[in-house]
Amino acid sequence: MTESAVVWTNVDDSRAAGEALGEQIRGQLGRQPPDVVILFVSPKYDAPALLKAVKEACQPRVMMGCSSAGEFTSHSQGVGQASAVAICSNEMRFACGIGRGLKSDRAAVAESIVASFQGTGKHTSAYSSALILTDALAGHADELIEELTLRTGGNYQFFGGGAGDDANFSRTQVFCGTELASDAAVALEILSSKPIGIGVQHGWTPASDPMRATESVGSRLVSLNAMPAVEVFEEHARRTGQRFDPKDPMPFFLHNILGIDTGQGYKLRVPLAVHEDGSIICAAEIPAGAVVCIMGTDRASAAEAAGTATRAALARLNGSEPQVALFFDCVATRLRMGRDFGSELTAVEQVLGAAKFAGCNTYGQVARAEGQFSGFHNCTAVVCVLPR
Repeated sequence: MTESAVVWTNVDDSRAAGEALGEQIRGQLGRQPPDVVILFVSPKYDAPALLKAVKEACQPRVMMGCSSAGEFTSHSQGVGQASAVAICSNEMRFACGIGRGLKSDRAAVAESIVASFQGTGKHTSAYSSALILTDALAGHADELIEELTLRTGGNYQFFGGGAGDDANFSRTQVFCGTELASDAAVALEILSSKPIGIGVQHGWTPASDPMRATESVGSRLVSLNAMPAVEVFEEHARRTGQRFDPKDPMPFFLHNILGIDTGQGYKLRVPLAVHEDGSIICAAEIPAGAVVCIMGTDRASAAEAAGTATRAALARLNGSEPQVALFFDCVATRLRMGRDFGSELTAVEQVLGAAKFAGCNTYGQVARAEGQFSGFHNCTAVVCVLPR
């Protein structure tokens, strides 16, 4: 059986906030220490002090998480908060690993993470998954997922996202126990006797003709169809009657992102800034030669996507009852929707029914599961449902 607690706080003092989270967890789960606590923490907090207080208050066997760009639960939504999920289970086993130096060596990061896993050797499990939280500002998240897939023999499904810092895009951190790191990634291994459901969906559709990324360097898109990338966006703005200011492009970019055609759908990338040479800086890599479209959406489609992702996750439980869920969506979605972002949370809540959830706005989302878009995404709803 699996029990869970979903908690949150907006107490300003960091130690007091950690104590509040830990005491809520202890109150909901009783005296039994949780097997794992997963934390999403606004950068307004002194994270070391908060983590230490949580550990002292509820004594989790495993603790992990990240800084975030908006925190939420079934009962709360906001910025400048901390939210958490605590789990006790006799049908799941948990382990946490961390890898440092993401910018320089993704293979080494993946190797360090997988070294902590218990299910890659003789201690196998019927269902193997991992929550991946990465410093998205370090980049290379897609490559990291590929390296993790390689080192786990393709036997694990992955979900999660990139740590945030309230849309400051300055410094993000991941947590493993009370250890904090930037330029790093952490993973929570989940070995389960029952299926774990993962659902992935976005509500964006092509709003332009397909184009070829004729030149791209990492996350910098230089040209589309041999035209400077900025000129393509300027032409799209003129054609659709939108205002586009290269010196202040985010109001336009939040409503006009890029979709990479994977052959099975579109993997999204958020443009962030216009470089002096007319190239576009994106939130994640766009491979040279990829076929891309400028994408559009509306508020109703975003909420519908969150509901669809949740239903897909539930369907993959193969009849097990849901106990608790983790939900990740992009900070760009929250910024674009404003207060209407609550409609996404309502959609998740309505589909889950009695099961509670917690999560955060991330700088990109991780998903690799059978029948789902694979890799690192932007502006995409990712839902993981754990069984009772």
